[in-house]
Amino acid sequence: MIVLNVILAVVYASSIERLLHKYVMHRPVGRFRYPFEAHTLTHHRIFKADLTYHLVHDEDKSTIPMAWWNAPVLVACATLPAALLSFATGIWTFSIVTAAVVYAYYGAYEYFHWCMHLPKSRRIERSWLFRRLNGHHLLHHRYMNKNFNVVLPLADFLFGSLMLRSPVCFAQTIGPSVPDVQPR
Repeated sequence: MIVLNVILAVVYASSIERLLHKYVMHRPVGRFRYPFEAHTLTHHRIFKADLTYHLVHDEDKSTIPMAWWNAPVLVACATLPAALLSFATGIWTFSIVTAAVVYAYYGAYEYFHWCMHLPKSRRIERSWLFRRLNGHHLLHHRYMNKNFNVVLPLADFLFGSLMLRSPVCFAQTIGPSVPDVQPR
């Protein structure tokens, strides 16, 4: 039962990541503009799919991760539906497992995203999986309406925003952890 809970929580976390990225970080939500300004107007202005995909100016390093307070707020908001279901059913392991998975997913998001924009030849950067995810994210910086997931592109696949390769040639960044995403 716990394994099924973990699988469902990972699918849920991928969906929440895409939902927040597409609808909160890429457009203002009424007067709540902070995520849009921090992500789309700042992060995407600094980091593009070209040579600026990797950190160029040290003073821009602070724009790679989310603000410190995002983790508890996002995890609490994402876990709320599971907590309500647990309250209704009395099965508290469901919300505990979901909260743990969402928190780990958020941590993976921050770490992968950091490594993508500030490569240092870390062990993880040499893995096949990271290279695939890095190419996925690179395409997001070229096409902001595609590839919203950073950790697990499952929701991008399910909701039709998955792009595996660019339809046109562009001046993309290069590096040992960056795959070629140009058209074949």
